[in-house]
Amino acid sequence: MGLTVDGIAGITDLVGRDLGHSAWKEVTQDLIDAFAQVSGDHQWIHTDAVRAAEGPFGRTIAHGHMVLSWGVPMCAELLRVTGVGMALNYGMDKVRYPAPVPVGSRVRLHAAVTDVQEVGRGGVRMHRAFTFEREGSAKPVCVAESLTHFYP
Repeated sequence: MGLTVDGIAGITDLVGRDLGHSAWKEVTQDLIDAFAQVSGDHQWIHTDAVRAAEGPFGRTIAHGHMVLSWGVPMCAELLRVTGVGMALNYGMDKVRYPAPVPVGSRVRLHAAVTDVQEVGRGGVRMHRAFTFEREGSAKPVCVAESLTHFYP
């Protein structure tokens, strides 16, 4: 487990803090197929191994949104917030997918707290820079700004 902070004051003290890296997660075809089933995105580049073998990446690739969805559990490995009544996912900003994630890859999250702003009712909005890295690749596979509201 990573860092634990308590309450709104603990969150506010995180500005500029590098939270480090999560554990690696393997991208399997079963995970890709399950995400396709849930999301309804069955594009061949994700789900048809035979056709994808002839495509630009030589095999299937993960959905960008699948990798992005791992931000919550991966960040939970890095940061635990106690002493708040509620945390709400407020959204994502500046989401980009600079590189593909071929099946069989391993991905991890690097996160840093870039800002904390007051949002009313005693709450704050935490901005975290998310960079998803693929093992062996110099280029990130996803970058995004995660926004979370915390209330006492």
